[in-house]
Amino acid sequence: MALTVVSDSGRTWHLTQRIGSGSEGVVYAVDDARPLVAKLVLDPPDPAAYRRRIARLVRQRRQPRAVRLLSGTPTRVAWPMAGVRAGGPGADGVDGYVMTDMRHARQPFAHLLTPQARQVLLPRTTWATALAAALSLARLLTDLHAEGYVVGDLKPDNLWVDAHGRVGIADVDSWQFTDGGEVFPGRMGTPGHTAPERIGAPAGTAPDRASDDFVLAVLVHQLLMCGLHPFAGHPSTGGDYLSYDDNVLHGRCRLLDRTSVVLPRSAPPVDLLPRRLAALFRAAFGGVRPPASVWAEALAAESEPARLRTCRRNPLHVHTAERPWCPWCDLAERGADGYPAPDPRPRADSAAQGLKETEEKALWQR
Repeated sequence: MALTVVSDSGRTWHLTQRIGSGSEGVVYAVDDARPLVAKLVLDPPDPAAYRRRIARLVRQRRQPRAVRLLSGTPTRVAWPMAGVRAGGPGADGVDGYVMTDMRHARQPFAHLLTPQARQVLLPRTTWATALAAALSLARLLTDLHAEGYVVGDLKPDNLWVDAHGRVGIADVDSWQFTDGGEVFPGRMGTPGHTAPERIGAPAGTAPDRASDDFVLAVLVHQLLMCGLHPFAGHPSTGGDYLSYDDNVLHGRCRLLDRTSVVLPRSAPPVDLLPRRLAALFRAAFGGVRPPASVWAEALAAESEPARLRTCRRNPLHVHTAERPWCPWCDLAERGADGYPAPDPRPRADSAAQGLKETEEKALWQR
């Protein structure tokens, strides 16, 4: 049965199928000529405060700082267009808002993080696409911070990406921002994508730009390392693996201390990363967090064509020019090809290229 929601101005939208849900709300498709969805928050801690938050965001949509974020095509931010209520204004019902449907131009960010999803849903993407997505995300966060917004709950579930690596973001209602001198604090956090100072902190502990910067580094690592979380791995001391957050709190990270965790042989090697980016990761996870703008500058430099190489055996095997041979072919030999070829038929020069790379490895490893 279709659900109807009404804005404060009396405009009515008809919601159709349920298309997703999260820790707070449920998202429905909207019966409209434009690509729209509606998010309904079922049980906010303070319904009146939530309605005020949405009303301020709707008002800010017309202000210069939001206009700058919403410029360009496709839209990078699924900004609240109108606050709505199921049951109508003033009635007891569920609050929410209408926003742009990111699905019309992008796919869930998580599709870019696993070889299986990429091969089916984003079949032409390469490591260069992952670099482009990391750069797009860093630039988006740079712009958000410059306009006074803190995401607070930066995670794959809130992000969207297209085949070119262009990233968009949703769930604006959980951001931290100010309006007219009033602070609307960030309200959410997600295990595995939370800065260490916020892990286990009392409820209501506000995020800041530095906490966003930590999670940005986590997401960039996942993009460039085939979905691998930087704090993945069993403790090398023999203790039980508990969670990413437990490893974060204890500093168990291969980039900080390669002896701190045990990872499977299928994990991408550290030297897949350009040295400049590896240094930024070590800074971010070691306590001196580079801001999003620094990440953007470094990722732009590493995305230059002169900094990339394409494997002769598989055109989807793109890697940094610092790497003397293809790391994806190495992983493929272990049964963990991060970017499998779209056409599995062997090329005529594969054997010769394989011999050449074997010789190069022997020289490199001496």
